[in-house]
Amino acid sequence: MQPLTDGACAQPVTLDTDRSGYRRGLLALRAGELDEAVTLLTQAVRAHPLDAGMRRNLVRALLADRRFGQVVTEASYALSLVPDDAELNCALGTALGGIGQPAPACAAFARAIALRPDHAPSWLNFGNVAADMDDVASAEALYRTAIRLDPGLPEAHASLGYVLTMQGRLAEAIAACEAAIRVAPDLAMAHLNLATAVLLGGDLARGFAAYEWRKRVAAYQRDFPALDGPAWDGGAVRGRTILVRGEQGFGDTIQCARYLALIRDAGGRPVMTCATALVPLIRSMTGVVTIPVGSALPPYDAHVDLMSLPHAFRTTLDSIPLPDGYLSADADRVRAWRARLPPGPKIGVVLSGNPLHRADARRSIPVELAAPLLRVPGVSFVNLQHGPAARALGLPDLTGWMTDYAETAALVANLDLVISVDTSAAHLAGALGTPALVLLPVAPDWRWMLGRPDSPWYGSVRLFRQARAGDWPGVIAAVTQCVSRAFSSL
Repeated sequence: MQPLTDGACAQPVTLDTDRSGYRRGLLALRAGELDEAVTLLTQAVRAHPLDAGMRRNLVRALLADRRFGQVVTEASYALSLVPDDAELNCALGTALGGIGQPAPACAAFARAIALRPDHAPSWLNFGNVAADMDDVASAEALYRTAIRLDPGLPEAHASLGYVLTMQGRLAEAIAACEAAIRVAPDLAMAHLNLATAVLLGGDLARGFAAYEWRKRVAAYQRDFPALDGPAWDGGAVRGRTILVRGEQGFGDTIQCARYLALIRDAGGRPVMTCATALVPLIRSMTGVVTIPVGSALPPYDAHVDLMSLPHAFRTTLDSIPLPDGYLSADADRVRAWRARLPPGPKIGVVLSGNPLHRADARRSIPVELAAPLLRVPGVSFVNLQHGPAARALGLPDLTGWMTDYAETAALVANLDLVISVDTSAAHLAGALGTPALVLLPVAPDWRWMLGRPDSPWYGSVRLFRQARAGDWPGVIAAVTQCVSRAFSSL
């Protein structure tokens, strides 16, 4: 789930010159042929470097194609020619936000708004940067201003839905996304933000139907190149090979791998592509063929994307398959890990996720806050983190042995409990049926829903939630108390 950070600053293109290459560039931009537009407009700008109008249209094309680094360069140069251009300041702010430079982005938006207080796209994209900084109160206010200035700006309604979801205000979030869809029925991000809010609320049937729009969001389309053959819609599979294309992160893959068993049990032959590190683990499922992403595809009868499987199987809260576990660890690897680990009760710990994940700052816990937990007597804490995060935890670094998820599964199979923030380790423990405590921010990912202490996806998982944004000390205190009670008699 995320707000829109695309070319919302762009204004209608006008054909203000008879120079043929430039004119063809503008026509290409209008038609959405962005590569052609960028090429032709770049050539025009090189021929006329001081023409601010040409450079503005080049910025529009680059922004529409999400080439944020080039937008910064071109918009900055154009602003040296026309410093009081609100649209160019808006474009510069949007691009700076897109490359992770929020402070100068905010300055650019402030300049754009000072020049044109009624420029709704500047308020919208200023809100996007605030949302990226987790300043949801400011983002909400900025989005509402954009909507007041231009009620027909669908991106503002969709992005408002996003920040309302982050605050757990699901009814308002759904209403905002529906308003965006009424204005622009084909706005993919509005449908995706709607899906997130609806899934958080537990309406899986409606949520997964709307989640299909993820494939039409410009930022994600490259993850869904066209495949040969028919798409599978959940129909009969007996005697058919169904190619399941993996997508998104390791945790997503582990969560939805359960559906491979349903295809198998219905008489089909599931073949899944996934990251190499997951291949040996997923192969632990009998009757499932797994191949690394990028490998040559075997013959198949139909294809489906992994995260489309819940929709294909018409999943509801009452029909989530295999909540008690569906993956298993290799016995030989389990024995090898048993020899490496200390005797007695053992608890695996993960306090941080992938630092490149856009929500990592919200979901990871500073190591120093975990000190009370790691001092619980009578148990050995085991490091499940990788790389620098593993070293920061202050426990022996096992990264060298955790070479793939089959190895990590064998390690987890030797543990009495896993304590994890929202990472693939939480999904792995649940998929193995290992008891786990999952520590969640106040605005969690859709799969953990809101309010409940359990997960319908994983029967062995218990959820500990922030009472308010940033309250990790409260979560750690509750988990520490739980662990102390559970292991005090051992």
